[in-house]
Amino acid sequence: MSKVSPSALPQTGLAGLKENWHSDLLSGFLVFLIAMPLCLGISMASGFPPSAGIITAVIGGVLVSRISGSYVTINGPAAGLIVVVLGAVQSLGEGDAMAGYRFTLAAIVVASVFQILMGYFKSGRLSSFFPASVVHGMLAAIGIIIMAKQIHTVLGVVLPKGTDLISTIAQIPNSLINMNPEIAIIGFSGLAILILWTVVKNRYLKMIPAPLIVVLVGIGLGKVFDLDHEHVYLFLPDATILPHHEATIGPKFLVAISDNFMSSFYFPDFSKFATVEFWEAVVSICLVGSLESLLSAMAVDKLDPYKRQANLDKDLMAVGAGNLVAGLVGGLPMIAEIVRSSANVTNGAKTSWANFFHGVFLLLFVAFFPRLIHSIPLAALASLLVFTGFRLASPKEFGKVLGLGKEQFFLFVVTIVGVIATDLLVGVALGIVVKLLIHISRGVKFNNLFKIHFEIQQADDNTVWVKISGAAIFSNFMALKDAMMTVGQGKTVIFQLNDAFLLDHSFMEYMHHFQHDYEAQGGKCEFYGLEYHEAYSQHPLAARKHKTLSFS
Repeated sequence: MSKVSPSALPQTGLAGLKENWHSDLLSGFLVFLIAMPLCLGISMASGFPPSAGIITAVIGGVLVSRISGSYVTINGPAAGLIVVVLGAVQSLGEGDAMAGYRFTLAAIVVASVFQILMGYFKSGRLSSFFPASVVHGMLAAIGIIIMAKQIHTVLGVVLPKGTDLISTIAQIPNSLINMNPEIAIIGFSGLAILILWTVVKNRYLKMIPAPLIVVLVGIGLGKVFDLDHEHVYLFLPDATILPHHEATIGPKFLVAISDNFMSSFYFPDFSKFATVEFWEAVVSICLVGSLESLLSAMAVDKLDPYKRQANLDKDLMAVGAGNLVAGLVGGLPMIAEIVRSSANVTNGAKTSWANFFHGVFLLLFVAFFPRLIHSIPLAALASLLVFTGFRLASPKEFGKVLGLGKEQFFLFVVTIVGVIATDLLVGVALGIVVKLLIHISRGVKFNNLFKIHFEIQQADDNTVWVKISGAAIFSNFMALKDAMMTVGQGKTVIFQLNDAFLLDHSFMEYMHHFQHDYEAQGGKCEFYGLEYHEAYSQHPLAARKHKTLSFS
């Protein structure tokens, strides 16, 4: 891959605005069309007022875009945080939704302070500590939980408050039987549009964001079914196979938002600061938000046609600052969001001004068109979330992890079961512990679990040797990762792996990404000794163990 000339890179700051305002403005507008319905849906699914998601996206665009360390990422609320935030609202509120909301705002403020400190002390590299299969398992579990909770809204069925996750899943057949037909038509229409849009090939049609079509169709059907006025209707009264025909619809199935945007701001309540539940919420929001944001930022770097590398620590500090402001005025926590960011790249964004413009468009829309937002059916937004949840936990994701090997699939499933059966933090911790136990069973010594043995030698001005011995695994290679950041560009880096006993999937993935990024900047990478290792699956990045070497 050829190196991009510095002179060809888009300028940043005000010079970048002057140079690229036309492409960034267009991309920002298109991303706004995607973000608006998602912000509303994510906010309500999280137990927050609908406007909270808009507030966060506005802050993410207008503020965070000016101080972040990335170039084309879009900051805003994400589906991956729904489970964490909703859990905090329910556990802290103890049945009082508004109190739970304000207590959770306080938890967001405290979590954001930790995010800022993590960025300041350059903790962005800690994302490497989480095995890829555990992270994918966490996201798949979140997807399953989102689908289980939102399918009832798609069907027009309201579950009793306080229903736990297992009961929520068990109630799905009952909700299917007792669905509100006209609401379900709106919800299933949204799902059908989203599914259809995945197979559309026409590039002009693809320019129209699917979430926008779902919302417009939902608004249209809402008018046809007269959701603005509460009334009872008969659905197919002559169909004898249906168990009942009478149902009630009305404004409760529409987004409830104030006509005055200024009344949407709420302030945190720190009175539960000393409770265990509060600090569980703080740790969950900080951990999941930081991890998702860092992983998304790294993924977006690979989509950037200019191959620019985000400053992850600066980005984490910026997201923390955005969350601090959002928590103080009633918003959701934000991350660097991958779906909106990839759309931003596809739409031709050049700089972070696209993120800024997307935030400005959201602010103008919620300030001047609140009645239009009120006409959006909840079922249309729920269909967006069900589809998002399915993408996180689709059979394709299961197949992708299985392709890495049975060990990775086992970790994936253990994490999913752990998250669903307990909570997110316990599930992720369980996946990490199981991974460490697998490494110990394969002969990794305790003193090698968290310390890697390596040596970097400068053979000549243009050649660097990296000799690794023992185990190179997810829990110990951060020191090597830090050391490799000091290697100058444009050299030949040779990894000597003859004495490496075990290379796990996380380390293999790191070497693959290092090679990709280093060679994109004009360097060269070579690997000696991999032929002495036996892979645990056919995947090129599968974990592998030395055929003859063992620890004494």
